[in-house]
Amino acid sequence: MTIDPQNLLERLIACPSVTPEEAGALDLLEAELIAIGFAVTRLRFDGDGSYPVDNLFATRGQGGRTLLFAGHTDVVPPGDRAHWHSDPFQPRIADGRIYGRGAADMKSGIAAFVAACAAMPPEAGTIHLAITNDEEADAVNGTEKLMRWMAENGRRFDFAIVGEPSSAEILGDSIKIGRRGSLSGKVTVTGTQGHVAYPHKANNPLPVLAALATALTSERIDQGTEHFPASNLELTTIDVGNPVPNVIPVSGMLRFNIRYNDLWTPETLADWVQTRIDAVDPKKTRIDFEISGVPSRSFLSPLSADIETLSAIIAERNGSAPELSTGGGTSDARFIAQYGPVVECGLVGASMHKADEHIALADLTGLTDIYEHFMRRFFSGDAA
Repeated sequence: MTIDPQNLLERLIACPSVTPEEAGALDLLEAELIAIGFAVTRLRFDGDGSYPVDNLFATRGQGGRTLLFAGHTDVVPPGDRAHWHSDPFQPRIADGRIYGRGAADMKSGIAAFVAACAAMPPEAGTIHLAITNDEEADAVNGTEKLMRWMAENGRRFDFAIVGEPSSAEILGDSIKIGRRGSLSGKVTVTGTQGHVAYPHKANNPLPVLAALATALTSERIDQGTEHFPASNLELTTIDVGNPVPNVIPVSGMLRFNIRYNDLWTPETLADWVQTRIDAVDPKKTRIDFEISGVPSRSFLSPLSADIETLSAIIAERNGSAPELSTGGGTSDARFIAQYGPVVECGLVGASMHKADEHIALADLTGLTDIYEHFMRRFFSGDAA
């Protein structure tokens, strides 16, 4: 049985699966995967302060090496539909491109991999698929819990590919072998409110807040590593909430985000922030520091024969090897990296999250070919 990746992608785009509503996308994949010999398990996770999420695990084959493909069917909202040239959930084909929400991020990656699996004989090797519908929002009841369930049920893997859009300008010019971590925090300074004409009767928190902003941004966190740029802290807001010009406010706060490399963990980075805070004279104010949300850990997959094989296949297609990148934001690969080596290999992501999101149909075919050729070498044991 063969699967046309374009046809599958069109049907997936037609499922308005804005996080966390799967809107039939997982039902569609379940039917397609069963038809090509996969055993499918549907898993619904909830709790931990987030909404319930539907997830899908599928497996085919026994013994030999095991390849995991991971991805997400959920998409961001379309935004103002007036900026779209057509319904974002009705796939549109024009000028060799397919338009629709999720076309790039990342229903195309799923369509390409399922089509590649259909072209592989079932006896070739063991394939796992881990598909969530919660990557674009909280990411609490999705891949992290799905990976934990897999481990608890003995579902190991030798190598994993996440089909996120990893290419910058042309298909295969970049694959991601790691990602920076992300840590957000808030610092609040509390003083004593008062009249500006009587400052001795108040305690203005704003000079301390300004000193903290300087302390957090005046020194580089590190110089970077072989595969990562230097970590960077960016202030995202400084708020007082005081509209009155003759009142010294009681408090003020700042928020920041740090994108960090593999020199750090959330714990050591929080210690670094606290050390900078402790170096500032509080001037009898109270300074409170807290981490916002759940930090994303950095990861770097070991450079291995499997990465060399994937790079070689892309080089044969493009005439040059892909850049081994760690740039960009975060992805669900950070959860997978805790269980085994993982890379991100997908389409050009220039239009993701935008109105008229789209990909080139030739790239969809090309990605399917890359996945298929990689699987043949991965399971046969052929070196790069």
